[in-house]
Amino acid sequence: MKKSLMTFLLLGAFGLALAQNEKSVESKINSVTVFLNQAQVSREVKTRLEAGRTSLVVSGLSAQLDPQSISVTAKGNYVILGISHRQNYLNEFNVPKPLKVLKDSVAWYQREVALQQSQREILGKEEQMLLANQKIGGTNQNLTVTELKAMADFYRGRLGDIVQGRMKIDERVKKMNERIQQLNQQISSQNELYSRNTSEIVINVTADAATAAELEVSYVVANAGWIPVYDLRAINTKSPIQLAYKANVFQSTGEEWKNIKLKLSTANPSQGGVKPELYTWFLDFYQPVVEKAYKVNRAVGAPSAAAKAEDAKEELDLAETASDYVTTVQTTLNTEFDIAIPYTVASAAKPTLVDIRNYEMKADYRYAVAPKLDVDAFLMARATGWEEFSLLPGEANIFFEGTFVAKSFIDPNSIKDTLAISLGRDKRIVVKREKLKDFTSRKVIGGSQRESYAWEISLRNTKSESVRISVEDHIPVSQNKEIEVTLVDKGGAAYNANTGKLAWELTLQPNETRKLVYKFDVKYPKDKQVSGL
Repeated sequence: MKKSLMTFLLLGAFGLALAQNEKSVESKINSVTVFLNQAQVSREVKTRLEAGRTSLVVSGLSAQLDPQSISVTAKGNYVILGISHRQNYLNEFNVPKPLKVLKDSVAWYQREVALQQSQREILGKEEQMLLANQKIGGTNQNLTVTELKAMADFYRGRLGDIVQGRMKIDERVKKMNERIQQLNQQISSQNELYSRNTSEIVINVTADAATAAELEVSYVVANAGWIPVYDLRAINTKSPIQLAYKANVFQSTGEEWKNIKLKLSTANPSQGGVKPELYTWFLDFYQPVVEKAYKVNRAVGAPSAAAKAEDAKEELDLAETASDYVTTVQTTLNTEFDIAIPYTVASAAKPTLVDIRNYEMKADYRYAVAPKLDVDAFLMARATGWEEFSLLPGEANIFFEGTFVAKSFIDPNSIKDTLAISLGRDKRIVVKREKLKDFTSRKVIGGSQRESYAWEISLRNTKSESVRISVEDHIPVSQNKEIEVTLVDKGGAAYNANTGKLAWELTLQPNETRKLVYKFDVKYPKDKQVSGL
């Protein structure tokens, strides 16, 4: 019995010693490198160590943390013995301030509802008391008319006040319950962004004497990244194109990135960097095998998140845009944008828009029209020199002369030397396309039928300045050797026999009208019908 008691006491003392050597330390996020589909968070830890072994516990971290990515660098006169990671399911996560405000608001409204319901109960009991004591005076007591009227007025007035009071309380309670429901819905949406359990990093250290310690803890988290977006602005048809390179930064890690140094990287760690191995390619005769069919369900989800940017520091207030404080670094494999202005990116459903850089591209402006599809002429800007900007595929907002024109999409993988941007329609260039009936006919010659077509495209420049315009049309292309298509008159156009496309490059002077005529014949057996004509 004594031996068992001694063992229990020793184990308890050992556990107490371990608990005393475990020290919770505060940490602060000082920088985040955001990749296309993940983010690396760097935290700063400052504490003081006692002599001996200590387990420093960095808590309140994201549950999306990748334990394999943890890295610790330290300054001070001590030795790091080891690093471990664990999930804390017992302690409630550190509730962020916005969520605390919502929960406090719900608690306040619930107290008010309880108070209002108590007031209603008091009014109900008062009503019951009045109704239970309606008998006025004794059986042998006679009341005057004045006394009877006074008592009737009292009952009527007080009962009326009670009814009105209950109605007002019911209305207030209804509104407060509606507000509570709205707040609870908002809390539910916020709770989806914050994990119910938090990660903890345990750093085991040993020191010969008491000393100050500074550590930098970094780790990679999921549910974070950035998406490129662009603003393309043309002031007029004589100025270069202004390209504003921006990023929608999102994160739903459960951590608050508050007033931190932000770096954007074009790397994507989730793709992996290991070269695939090419194995032997075997051939054999096909032998069908009957297999069972299995149904596979795939769910595809898109990360959402992030919030609003904080104002820049006072010494940076003179900057026209935040992009003036971004440094572009070309690494061996990727591009990094180092942003000097601190940003706040909350764990939220909305992304934070971050300015990266502003660029200027040389542009050549001309009009383009395909009158068979649309008789309006479109102003096009053909920009060059975009290759040096390390662009990624993303949406682009197009502005011309200060007005939003349209949305487009930039895909550097499919763009050649010139980036073509449509800046909108110009009604001052009048285009018309019509069939010339005098040159259109259908004739039977022997066993064949020949159809002749002629089209006229007229263009008029009503602007006060000359314009360059590209005109496109086409003739049909045969897919059958029995169908012969002959271009009789290409009207001065450049002709591509493989695609059937006709292209004109013109310069229209102010108030000038130009007409383009092209003709073609189609010959085929008379006993057959041709589709597409």
